[in-house]
Amino acid sequence: MLPPSASEPLRLGIGGWTRVHDAQTVVVPVGSFEQHGPHLPLDTDTRIAEALAMRLPGTVLAPAIAYGASGEHEGFPGTVSIGSDALHAVLVEYGRSACRWAERVLFVNGHGGNVSTLISAVGLLRYEGRDVAWLPCAVPGADAHAGRTETSLLLYLSPDVVDMSRAEVGNTDTIDSLLPRLRAGGTKAVSPNGILGDPRLSSGDEGEVVLQDMCARGSAAVSRWAPSDSGMLT
Repeated sequence: MLPPSASEPLRLGIGGWTRVHDAQTVVVPVGSFEQHGPHLPLDTDTRIAEALAMRLPGTVLAPAIAYGASGEHEGFPGTVSIGSDALHAVLVEYGRSACRWAERVLFVNGHGGNVSTLISAVGLLRYEGRDVAWLPCAVPGADAHAGRTETSLLLYLSPDVVDMSRAEVGNTDTIDSLLPRLRAGGTKAVSPNGILGDPRLSSGDEGEVVLQDMCARGSAAVSRWAPSDSGMLT
């Protein structure tokens, strides 16, 4: 279970249609189902996206889109990727449908591999005249994947699903230096254990601080509602 947010949002999936009014900002977590090293669950990105989404004030929380474009992790058992084309279609049709009754739709993204698809899908929706944007679960200075940042967040949000006895150092090179090999051979080509970073010093206390900062920046971005050229709230 997630620790409670300051004020529970209206959940779109609970109750009848009469509870949902026009002119709402509907927030949709977008995650992935992919390996996160031997110590974190496959739905890590979705858990983080949901944690941010449920803490954005004045919004309606929709159920998560829990699969994404995760082809770079398919070298590891358990990963299920629907690919960018399928994700693009889901995001576009979701936005078209929800915007029939919602004033705005915000996709909260927890997986870096979804970004290019989000930019394309949100761009199309905005071109069609729909007020749709996206927000990243961004952490300044974070390591790339399944390292200290994500592990600390999960130790705060869902400590029961983290196995720190299996946490181990992965590839700690910068993501920029790893990109050519990542693009050519996927994550397994640069990290046999699937970790890009070092999760061993992670803590729930650090995760709480990281989440609070993420939520403060995200809430401010929603209040401004000023999508960039890429459709991202800044």
